[in-house]
Amino acid sequence: MKILVTGGAGFIASHIVDKYLELGHDVVIIDNLFTGQKKFINPKVKFYEVDIRDQEKIASIFTQEKPEVLNHHAAQMDVRKSVTDPVFDANVNIIGLINLMENGKKNGLKKVVFASSGGAVYGDAEKLPTPESYPTRPASPYGISKLTSEYYLDFYSQTYGVSYVALRYGNVYGPRQNPHGEAGVVAIFAQKMLKSEQPIINGDGEQSRDFVFVADVVDANVKALDVMEPLKINIGTGKNTTINTIFDNLVRLTGTSFQKQHATAKKGEQKISLLDYSLATQKLNWQPKYSISEGLAQTVEYFKHESN
Repeated sequence: MKILVTGGAGFIASHIVDKYLELGHDVVIIDNLFTGQKKFINPKVKFYEVDIRDQEKIASIFTQEKPEVLNHHAAQMDVRKSVTDPVFDANVNIIGLINLMENGKKNGLKKVVFASSGGAVYGDAEKLPTPESYPTRPASPYGISKLTSEYYLDFYSQTYGVSYVALRYGNVYGPRQNPHGEAGVVAIFAQKMLKSEQPIINGDGEQSRDFVFVADVVDANVKALDVMEPLKINIGTGKNTTINTIFDNLVRLTGTSFQKQHATAKKGEQKISLLDYSLATQKLNWQPKYSISEGLAQTVEYFKHESN
């Protein structure tokens, strides 16, 4: 089938593109290369360097390509940026999505696979692991924009029959992750250690996350293609790992001898995020295959290769 992948030059979506191609799908990418990188773009795809907010260009792409499926990963992903500039966050994450959906509904779009956020939409949940039925209480404009996007997808599904699966990711990590800025702690720590630079842990390091390896996330994006009912589904491991544990594992895997150094905790940071993925098993026949130790080993190997 023809699939339009937004953010296809980015960390997660570039892996999804590779897998979709391997499975024989016709793939088109949109990316503004703001955080995506040209080197991640598979040479077998048609690539449009376009911002999802560009009404004219997005209209032209949908008219020309007429994708059956939209896999939507293009986003403003920086939680801290969403707090300092909520207008920019809403413009990209909400207005950008509406622009895609308005054009999709006119051009025969049947399905959306959407990258949502398990950590951000639930906020500090009291029930752990957190199921999809738990009340959503996003604590940042980023979480609000992801949840609002899910409501818009509901609207387009009910009004125009465009189905969707919103995948509420845990903390995704793995090869190609951006080791700069508001990126994943795994990528930041791994690259710093390999460059002989001291990584800094925010707070006491006992905050924990549901870390899910990118290959497992790709698998969920493949399985989501086969489901036609509108769904919101957690994609995590049901296991939480502290930042201190991540640090210790990375010291071992990089063969370095760094000691932990702590800085002030980030304001408003969740203490714990842990997802119940049983609905993903039930509806998508999905479950995580990679343990944190396997995933971290593959990630460190990637960054070692990159630094050479």
